[in-house]
Amino acid sequence: MAVLLHVVLLGAMVIAFDFSRPKPFTPLAIQATLVQEIPEQAPPPPVVKEEPAPEPIPEPIPEPVVEEPPPDNSAELLRQAEEEKRRMDALIEQERLEKLRQQEVEEKKRKEREDIERKKREEEEKERKRVEAERKRQEDIERQRLENERLRRELENEQRNEEIAAEERRMTARNSAAMDAYVFAIGQKIRRSWAVPASAGPETICRVRVRQLPSGEVAGVTILSCNGDDAVKRSVEAAIRRSSPLPTPENRDLFDPDLTLNLSLDRED
Repeated sequence: MAVLLHVVLLGAMVIAFDFSRPKPFTPLAIQATLVQEIPEQAPPPPVVKEEPAPEPIPEPIPEPVVEEPPPDNSAELLRQAEEEKRRMDALIEQERLEKLRQQEVEEKKRKEREDIERKKREEEEKERKRVEAERKRQEDIERQRLENERLRRELENEQRNEEIAAEERRMTARNSAAMDAYVFAIGQKIRRSWAVPASAGPETICRVRVRQLPSGEVAGVTILSCNGDDAVKRSVEAAIRRSSPLPTPENRDLFDPDLTLNLSLDRED
């Protein structure tokens, strides 16, 4: 009976423990030993014997361990995987953008270097062209100067030759009878215009220089020498001016812009 009672108590404890757990009920197998009740008989005479050792209390049967199924965290794992994928995609995109930015920076620097080099080459080419143009300009100036110098020398030589030839012609003409006739004609016209003062006498001679234009117009009169008084000198100058324009020669070689005349009462030469 004691054994049966212990078994019942143990089974009740196990069942109560199982009910207290938040899991599906699992029936436990309980082993029991059927003890048949023996009819009462007359008690035998007491036998004095040693008391048996107390019966050991049976150890409680350990509760069987039931492994719980692993929790279903597939949704959490999927979320974490998606989150990790988004993080990796963002990191890859950031790296791509950074690479593009670096490429843009390098491209900008490259273009700036190319612009600097291009501007430098343009400036060098511009300076080279300027120097070349200046050199050509100086060469042209020098060439033109030499050409002008050559032309000037040729012109001077021609003018000098012409002047020499003209002077020779004039000298030849002025030593000719035509020159004497030309001077006589001028003297005659001046004498006709000369109002001789009373102080002038037969011995009066005045040497004058007459500046005249090619047309014969008198531009100036200078008394070089005169043995008459001031009245005579004034009368000579007035006569010459009244005679303007003076006769012009047919031969232009006879014309003298600074003609020197000797005027007297009885002759003009």
